[in-house]
Amino acid sequence: MPNDAAGRTLKGRGPAAQGGLAETVEVSLTFEDNRLASLVFGQYDQNVAHIERRIDVKATALGNHLVIKGTPDAAEKGRRVFERLYGRVRNGDTTVTLGDVDGVIQEVTVQGNLFPSAEIAAEPDREHFEQIATRRRGAVRARNAAQSDYIKLLRTKELVFAEGPAGTGKTWLAVGHAVSLLEQGHAERLILSRPAVEAGERLGFLPGDMREKVDPYLRPIYDALYDFMEARHVDRGLQTGIIEIAPLAFMRGRTLTNAVVLLDEAQNTTSMQMKMFLTRLGENSRMIVTGDPSQIDLPPGQKSGLVEAVNVLDGVEGIGRVRFRDIDVVRHDLVRRIVTAYEAASHGEAEADRNPNLRRRPLA
Repeated sequence: MPNDAAGRTLKGRGPAAQGGLAETVEVSLTFEDNRLASLVFGQYDQNVAHIERRIDVKATALGNHLVIKGTPDAAEKGRRVFERLYGRVRNGDTTVTLGDVDGVIQEVTVQGNLFPSAEIAAEPDREHFEQIATRRRGAVRARNAAQSDYIKLLRTKELVFAEGPAGTGKTWLAVGHAVSLLEQGHAERLILSRPAVEAGERLGFLPGDMREKVDPYLRPIYDALYDFMEARHVDRGLQTGIIEIAPLAFMRGRTLTNAVVLLDEAQNTTSMQMKMFLTRLGENSRMIVTGDPSQIDLPPGQKSGLVEAVNVLDGVEGIGRVRFRDIDVVRHDLVRRIVTAYEAASHGEAEADRNPNLRRRPLA
């Protein structure tokens, strides 16, 4: 039992007492610090309610005391989730968001699937998800196994492809990793790029100088930068060239050395653009390519450079690839459900195309 929980009691009720229903147990936890416990429970106990819904338990919080009721497995999982959250705030985290709660639930689930309960009890911190750290945000831990695998690949591979739907953290984590490499002295420059392709709209002529023209396309990268770096450091980096944000067309003819190079929205590159970009890799540099193959905005009949590249380069040494799914969306739970609905509709249409008998016939 970790020191963060001062006491824990366990009560059980068997199937006979419940008329044949599944066995339930009651786990009681008492945390040492009321203030830290309130951070874990959330405003109006919103984190407690979220955990109840996600792992199917009943939890009641009062002061620094917590009672969890559920099946033995669910109650034990709930105990580990609350204790791990408490450990985080005790180690310096000042907030616990619903996304953080989801991340700990995923982490505890993976840990429970990999190791016997006896090993978990002996080593409660075993199999933590990977994290990245920057001066402004401190440590940012992966919220699911896919993000953890992504961070591992970013550390070990020279070129990483990340594919998946919006809201999975592909670009955000890539920018955070790039900033951490810059701050640690492992890279001298950050080069961040996107193809300038409108998402189904024609924006027409944009006034201003070159930076003002391309800024609308690169706004998401700016947002991620300001998340991980102080505004004054970002502005200074842009002025000195340590941070360069440019459209993909500006990459031609360059050799990028001692740099971390990120290509975002890569599903909108052509085959020639992707080949041009990948061959810019210079000595002591890393490349990260992110995109969502389900949101290609190229003209009809134009092949996506991202889709082609991941197939052509499959199995090449030094290249990593991670594929996020709808269940890996961390932006907002509603976004996860939206992505899942679109995926289901897309699969249904594809199945109907393969089997015309599935299409609804008009009434006679």
